[in-house]
Amino acid sequence: MFDIHKIRKDFPILSQKIHNKTLVYLDNAATTQKPKCVIDSLVEYYSQYNSNIHRGVHILSQKATEHYERTRDIIKNFINAKNREEIIFTRGTTEAINLVANSYGLNFIKKNDEIIISHLEHHANIVPWQVVCQKTGAKLKVIPINQDGEIIFEEYLKLLNDKTKFVALSHISNALGTVTPIKQFIEKAHEKNIPVLIDAAQSAQHLQLDVQDLDCDFLAVSGHKLYAPTGIGFLYGKKNLLEKMSPYQTGGDMILSVSFEKTIYNELPYKFEAGTHNIADTIAFGTAIEYIENIGLGNISKYENELLEYGTKLLSEINGLKIIGTAKNKASIISFVFDKIHPHDIGTFLDSDGIAVRTGHHCAEPIMKFFDIPATTRASFSFYNTKEEIKKLAEGLKKIVKMFE
Repeated sequence: MFDIHKIRKDFPILSQKIHNKTLVYLDNAATTQKPKCVIDSLVEYYSQYNSNIHRGVHILSQKATEHYERTRDIIKNFINAKNREEIIFTRGTTEAINLVANSYGLNFIKKNDEIIISHLEHHANIVPWQVVCQKTGAKLKVIPINQDGEIIFEEYLKLLNDKTKFVALSHISNALGTVTPIKQFIEKAHEKNIPVLIDAAQSAQHLQLDVQDLDCDFLAVSGHKLYAPTGIGFLYGKKNLLEKMSPYQTGGDMILSVSFEKTIYNELPYKFEAGTHNIADTIAFGTAIEYIENIGLGNISKYENELLEYGTKLLSEINGLKIIGTAKNKASIISFVFDKIHPHDIGTFLDSDGIAVRTGHHCAEPIMKFFDIPATTRASFSFYNTKEEIKKLAEGLKKIVKMFE
C-alpha cells in the first residue's frame, strides 16, 4: 500500500524546520532528498568495508567489489537492459552525454553530417553536440516546439534525412515537465539507421523505463535525481555500439595491460570507467533503486500525477499567475511567472515560509527565450510531497501577490 505518512518518515530531512517552519521541499527536479536507507548505505560502506575495488584480494576489497557490481545488476534489471556490460557508471547525466559525444560523436560524425536535438533540451544536451559540430564540421539541427512546450513531431520528420547521423532528445523537460513520446521519435530515426540518445535525467524517477522496448541506443541517468547521492549516474549503451567506441578517459580500471609500445584496453563495461570509482555512492545508488522498486514506479507515477493535477488547479486560480508549459502529457513539474514579480523575489519570499522552489532559467535558456521570459519559478513534486504542502505553496504565493499589490 502507498502510505504517504510512512514514506515521509523515511526521509529525515523533511522533518526539519526552516525559519521556524516545517520544510516544504518542492525542488525535486533539481535534486531529490535521500531516504534513510541510502544514507545508512553510505555510513555502512565507510565504517565497515571502505576499500578500493576489483584488484584487491583482501576481504574488504572483495566485499566492496561485490556490492559495487551488484548495483550494475540492479540497474540492468531496473531499465531492462540485455546485458550488464551495457551499464557504464558515470558522475551523472552530463558526463554520460559527454562520453557519447566524445567517444561516439567525434569518431563517427563527419563534416556536413547533421545532429538533431530539440528546443526543449537542458544545456547538458546542447553544448556537447555544439562542441562535436565545432570539432567535426557537422551541423546542429533543432526541432521547434509549440506554445504548449511540446516538440513538434511533424517538424522532426522534416529534419530527418540522409545527412542525419545522430539524434539526442530529453525524455522529460526539466524546465516545463513536458513528457515527449520518445518511442515514436526513436522509431522514425531507426527507419534511417540513425542512433538515438535519450536524456532520462528527469524520467527515470517518474516513469518505468524499458530500453529494449524503447529500442534507444543510449540512455543517460543521474542518481541524485533518483533518490541516490550526488556524483553518480550511468550511461546505458547498446553493446555493439559501445564495443566500437574508443574510451573517453584513460587510466586505472579501464586498462588491461600497458607497455611503452602498446596499451590494451579492458573489456566492457570497464573500458569506460577510468580511475578510482565513486564506490560508496554507486553502492548507495543500488539501495535507492531498490527502495523505489519496493514502493513501485506505478504507484509513484499515479500519486505524482494526482499532485500535478491538484497543484495545477490550485495555482491556476491565483491572480496574475501564468503557467509556462501546458503540454497534454506532463511530469510533476509546474513552471510559472507573474507579470510584475521577478521569480527570484518569489523564491526568496517563499523561503521565508520554509518553502523551497527553484527560480531561474533552469539550464534551459533557449526555452526561456522562446517564451520571451527571463526565468520562471518552478515547483517540482515527488512522491513524498503532499497536497497540504502544495496548499502551503499556493497560500505563500497569494501572500506575495498581496504584498506586491
